[in-house]
Amino acid sequence: MPERPQALFAMTARNVPLVFPPELLARLRACVDIDPALVAHDFTGARVREVLARTEILITGWGCPRLDAAVLDAAPRLRAVLHAAGSVKGFTTPEVWQRGIAVSTAAAANAVPVAEYTLAMILLAGKDVFALRDRLRDRRALPHGDILPGIGNHGRRVGVVGASRIGRRLLGLLRPHDLAVTLADPYVDAAEAARLGVPLLPLDELLRTSDIVTLHAPQTAETRHLIGARELALMPAGSVLVNTARGALVDHEALIAELRAGRLSAVLDVTDPEPLPADSPLYDLPNAFLTPHLAGSQGNEVARLGRVVVEEAERLSAGDGLLHAVDPAELGRTA
Repeated sequence: MPERPQALFAMTARNVPLVFPPELLARLRACVDIDPALVAHDFTGARVREVLARTEILITGWGCPRLDAAVLDAAPRLRAVLHAAGSVKGFTTPEVWQRGIAVSTAAAANAVPVAEYTLAMILLAGKDVFALRDRLRDRRALPHGDILPGIGNHGRRVGVVGASRIGRRLLGLLRPHDLAVTLADPYVDAAEAARLGVPLLPLDELLRTSDIVTLHAPQTAETRHLIGARELALMPAGSVLVNTARGALVDHEALIAELRAGRLSAVLDVTDPEPLPADSPLYDLPNAFLTPHLAGSQGNEVARLGRVVVEEAERLSAGDGLLHAVDPAELGRTA
């Protein structure tokens, strides 16, 4: 039997048994030599340094320290980083790519619950569930059986900003519903939009013509405050902004002004800053629905991320290529 490559966990230690429950950990240990009790929260400890010196595969997740030149110098045999989470921007450095180390991410798996959350919020927003819930709670009674005008998801216009992994996954989830869906993405052409089955619009036109706008663009220098005062003013009165991407995509001061005026509503799973300060008006505005960055993998969903990493480790051990390899050339315009 060939010798298993040495691997090392580098993530928040308490997450290891959640991301790799017993059956997945057993599969992982069958293809790599890894000690689940040794988890690097930094790379300074003597035991970690000893194992790092012979590590070929680094298994990372939330809480992974930065892989700078000094760390990589201490890991001369490192050939792959398998990330049991989404974005790798927070811990990779140019040295990783310069040294030809392969990097894989479970971002496609993490896209699943985000798209599911977004679909749920779109459909609930279309029914005006959040406002009606508050009205029912305040009044303790509402007419039952009456047809409420202005709500419903039949033909509701939904604008998707960003054909990212999550954006594309969401487009698939939206397809069975009787919605009018459009897309804005500067990196998508008409032919690709046709393959995705949606009309492609400039951002301004999408904002003007959507009842619900949902953001799925990456956070870059170009997308900071992608939705500012001018863009919010383009949205029709009564429309809803959903953000599960990054808080910095939205100018919060401009959004608060629109919410205070009662012209728009918002569903925000991400904010800027995160978490919000205790005195943020967003907590109290009745037309702002906040959740604490939970759209991504949580609870039993994180094992899906672990499964992707185990499958990637099995491919490496078999001499096959990675299925979810990160292209460094794409990092500038991906999450």
